[in-house]
Amino acid sequence: MFDANRMSEELRTLKVDVARLLSTAGEEVFESSKDRAEALADQIRAALAELGETVEQEQEQLQSLIAERPIPSLASAFALGVVVGFMLRRL
Repeated sequence: MFDANRMSEELRTLKVDVARLLSTAGEEVFESSKDRAEALADQIRAALAELGETVEQEQEQLQSLIAERPIPSLASAFALGVVVGFMLRRL
């Protein structure tokens, strides 16, 4: 009625099949995660490149503004320094 050898063999086969399925599923999850991480990294690189270009343009604009009006720029920087100094002193 009950064949222990046959049951043991079926359990071993089932164990091998489950191990193979888990291995395959793990590899698929890893590859999917890796692909998503690479896509996110590409998006971050693109955003940083765009940010760098924007900062460079703003820097050029600021330099030209300061070069056109050096005395008001110096007075503004001094006033800002005084205000920040007072604020830091209160802390």
